[in-house]
Formats: sequence, structure tokens, C-alpha cells
Amino acid sequence: MSNLDSDLLRTFLMVAATGSITEGARVIGRSQSATSLQIMRLEDVVGRPVFDRTGRGVSLSETGERLLPVAREVIGRLDGALREITSDGLRGRLRLAIPDDHGQVKLAAILGAFAQSHPQVELEVTCSISTEFPEMIAKGQLDLAVYEVETPQAFEEVIHEDPTCWVGAKHQSLLENEVMPVALFDRACWWRDAAIAALERSGRPYRIVFSSQSVAGVTAAVEAGIAIGLLGRSSISSQMQELGKKDGFGGTPVSRLVIGTSEGGDKDLVATMSEAIRMAFKS
Repeated sequence: MSNLDSDLLRTFLMVAATGSITEGARVIGRSQSATSLQIMRLEDVVGRPVFDRTGRGVSLSETGERLLPVAREVIGRLDGALREITSDGLRGRLRLAIPDDHGQVKLAAILGAFAQSHPQVELEVTCSISTEFPEMIAKGQLDLAVYEVETPQAFEEVIHEDPTCWVGAKHQSLLENEVMPVALFDRACWWRDAAIAALERSGRPYRIVFSSQSVAGVTAAVEAGIAIGLLGRSSISSQMQELGKKDGFGGTPVSRLVIGTSEGGDKDLVATMSEAIRMAFKS
């Protein structure tokens, strides 16, 4: 009697999720032919098609609909058991904070991987504007936080550096304006202070026409041609151009992404999470 193989169920779940054998194959890192063969093997085991083939991809057959919750439960239990068995014994609560713009996707992926590797650790995550993170660490309200600074303090470890620069829209030049329209962050932070200081040094008249709490907001204003803005070089899109000395703008500081830690946090948890974040940004 044939048995259901967990590898076949994993492939089935991914194809079901993507609605395409080609896309499912790409996600799991197999060739399309190998993925198709696995689905055929699964259908041989259950004795019926698990997908209905269409011109746009695949959809679950009646048998596939019945198999889907079973496959999810089986794979979920197997993955959970593996996490329990291979867990390094870390447990407790870790309060951490990540910014809502810089590296958000990468940091979210790190947290997801950490949660899977250390299921006994309770993560309490704050995702917001990072200007308040250093004070929260100092008050013992956070164990660890990731945020940007111009000059790191003793409790902050630099994990990434990004030069700042003035940028404007490619499709519209604002350099000839008598009064320069500027987009800035609307919270008291070193980015805003650095931008205003640079503008004052240039001696050019300026007017703040757009304020935002996030990099995404300032980016949108610049790309729309509403204003120029000070951004990290890594945030420059194909719709922007960098403005330098030839345009009347002097040097700007380097933004440093740091890990800040509290002395009161669980040292093992803080060290393990710090290493995960550190290695992700190195790669």
C-alpha cells in the first residue's frame, strides 16, 4: 500500500498556494518538470487528480480540496515537532522595536525566522517611528531596538551605513525656484535637523512644503516633483536624481543603522537576536 510522503504534501501545498506549477516550482527551488512529477506521484498515491488544469494554471479539484486541510495539519505538526526537538532551550520574553521604514521587510523576515527557530521565546515587537527608541531603551521599556543615528552611543552597535544626499525628481527640476520647496520628516530627529542645517549653510531660501513621518512619504513627495528631500543613498529610486555640489548642495552626514540594547534585558535572548540581525545585514 502506498503512503503519503511529506515532501509530496509540501509541493502540493506550494502549488495550491501559488495556483501554478511553474510558480510553485520557483518558490520551492525545483524545476517545473520535477515539480510536475511530484504532483503526478501524489495523484498516483491518492488515485485521483488533486488539481484541475486550466489555461491560466491549476485549481484544486474536489480531492485536492479534501486533501488541503490534512496536508496543512500534517506539515504544521512535522515542522512544529522539528522546532521543538532542535530548539536550543532559549525561552523567555524579548521586547524589541524595529523602524517602520528602513529595512522593514528584511527585519520582519528575521523576526519570523527567529520565532520559528526559538518557539519558546515570546516576542513583543514594536514597529513605529524610531526617534523614541533610544529613550525607551534608556527607561528599560525595550530590551533591543534597531534604528538610525548620526553618531552612535556606547550602547549602540553599527550594523549598516548609508550616506545621505539631497535628491529631486528626474522629470522636474526645482533648482531654478527662487524659494526651494523641501520635504522633511515631521518629527524631531537628526534627519530633520541635518537637512535644515545643510539648507542654512547653503544660504538658499527654502520653504518646507511637505512633512512626513516616514521615508516613504518623503520619497513620494520627491518623485512627484513637489520638493527636494534628504534621503539615504539606498533609498534613491530610478525616478530620482542626486543633487550635489554642482547644484549648490554641500556634504551631508552618514546615516548609521544601529542595534541598541538595554542592560536589563535577558542577555542570552538579546545576544541571539542581535547576532541574527547582524548576520542578515552583513549578507
